[in-house]
Amino acid sequence: MKISCNEKELELDGAQAGSDLAQKMNLSDPSQAVALYINGKAKDFKETIHPGDQVEILSFDDPRGKEVFWHSSAHVLAQAILRLWPDAKPTIGPPIDAGFYYDFANLSLSEDDFPKIEEEIQKIVKENYRPEKYLFKDKKEALERFKDNPYKQELIRELPDDAPITGYKQGEFFDLCRGPHLSSIGKVKALKVTKTSSAYWRGDSTREMLTRVYAISFPDRKLLKDYITLLEEAKKRDHRVLGSKLELFSFFDVAPGMPIIQPNGMYIWNQLLDFWRILHRKARYKEIKTPAMMDRKLWEISGHWDNYRQNMYISEIDEHTYAIKPMNCPACMLYFSSKSHSYRDLPLRIGEIGHVHRHELSGSLTGLLRVRAFHQDDAHIFMRPCDIKSEILGVLKLVDQVYKTFGLTYKIELSTRPEKNTIGTDEDWRLATDGLKDALEEWGMPYRINEGDGAFYGPKIDLHVEDTLKRTWQCGTIQLDMALPQRFELKYTDSDGTEKRPVMIHRVLYGSIERFLALLIEHFAGRFPLWLNPRAVRVLCVADRHAEYAKQVAAEIEDAGLPVEVDDTNESVSKKVRLAQMDQVNYMLTIGDHECENKTVSLRSRDNVVYGEMPLKKFLESAEKEFKDRSLTSYFVS
Repeated sequence: MKISCNEKELELDGAQAGSDLAQKMNLSDPSQAVALYINGKAKDFKETIHPGDQVEILSFDDPRGKEVFWHSSAHVLAQAILRLWPDAKPTIGPPIDAGFYYDFANLSLSEDDFPKIEEEIQKIVKENYRPEKYLFKDKKEALERFKDNPYKQELIRELPDDAPITGYKQGEFFDLCRGPHLSSIGKVKALKVTKTSSAYWRGDSTREMLTRVYAISFPDRKLLKDYITLLEEAKKRDHRVLGSKLELFSFFDVAPGMPIIQPNGMYIWNQLLDFWRILHRKARYKEIKTPAMMDRKLWEISGHWDNYRQNMYISEIDEHTYAIKPMNCPACMLYFSSKSHSYRDLPLRIGEIGHVHRHELSGSLTGLLRVRAFHQDDAHIFMRPCDIKSEILGVLKLVDQVYKTFGLTYKIELSTRPEKNTIGTDEDWRLATDGLKDALEEWGMPYRINEGDGAFYGPKIDLHVEDTLKRTWQCGTIQLDMALPQRFELKYTDSDGTEKRPVMIHRVLYGSIERFLALLIEHFAGRFPLWLNPRAVRVLCVADRHAEYAKQVAAEIEDAGLPVEVDDTNESVSKKVRLAQMDQVNYMLTIGDHECENKTVSLRSRDNVVYGEMPLKKFLESAEKEFKDRSLTSYFVS
């Protein structure tokens, strides 16, 4: 029989298991075969492959491979903890962006317990179990199997009556799980328990408090060593720590997940928006502003009420139900419908910096990375079907320009139709998906397909940004939508005089501006380039008698458009320099007797490079150019 495996056509003698195929494939490292995908769906390696199947054997390097690897590792962690604390009650243990966690009831531990957990894990890995799948006959059997675990029982009861219920066994450990898993636990060569914390059951603050244990694992010990090094560097760059130290933002208990952006943070914020607006004016976008709260009827038309209500903030006013917007798109539909449109008006590109609110679980809130109130640099492009490719290419051009300005690289992922809860016809989804694929093929960058991870209204291109530490952040997205224009009965008059339905692109570049700010803080480690830094220049007085000239210097720098501060405190110059460097000031200008007499400045950088005395005009010429060019590096040469 013929199959396609990892984009190669193979001829097999007959149907066989994925594990057999993995052995026969000419893999450089067969142990790296950590995940099996058949026709776009993750499967166990015992799954039978049939003629015509599209098969992928994935390594740990693939995000989908990591997900399976870490999911299996979560079972190893739970097994080790139950061996050490038999009375603990396991609840859920999913993979996350970096590793995995498992939540337990009736468990108390500290970091002092990590070494013995890791020691027990090593024993389990050496035992090299092969996870075995078990299919329950019905819900009754599953409930009986987990009769001593109310958390598993709650999950089972919520499953549809006709849904298959499965569990996985490795040694004495058995867990409710849909899988799939590694072919053998011995592939887990290195595992480290990273932290423990408290977490509410299912993220609900009204439910029981559980103990959450975080860990990460790898198929190679060197990868773990590299990760620990990365983790140490990441701690130094934590945007929550730097955000407080550099006075960029803060949170308060009265508004969980809703940040206050401080003046220094607002400077960076406004620089980001100014840059965004310049690019979008050149690309012929128009900007609008829409209401924060709108009637339930609007959300019913858009489909959000049925598909997203659990994440929306809802209020009753004058016997009407209103919702604070979690997304900007429905209001933009209203804008389009407010006047008649001709084909000559299209493509119509409408942007909005929209303030949206989403009810995220309290346990998931993480600084600026996961918040409940944030701003999206949204845009909606209304167009004819013949414009799809050119408009998507135009968005990709903007994406490339934005990310490269910050020294960021990115990867592209095409997410296709989810299995459930989508709107639009099969034909609409096919046309939309093909349109995105055609544009990506012409763009020429490699991309991978993420089956079933599209929005409920259309497929999307996700843009995963890579920072200095090679970590990826999901920021921008480009979504093609034929359903919302239909739901809102949008139309334009075509060249033949007939009314047609426009096609629409949803897209963001920064994504959440709060999240993008967090990314930049960690990417630059708080050492912002001149054009982004609210503390770009600081003038240091040697003594009180130099303050008047220092203020004159600061006034000229401010007139040139650069942020500037004057340090005229009674501290020593060396201490003022150290403080400025700790505040990540780009340039320090020292003013003493000599500089006052010659009307000059003495320049030093935060990297402690001393450029020496120079006329203020010379400093401004280079600094202004560096600022206006949005350069990532200094224009001064020592």
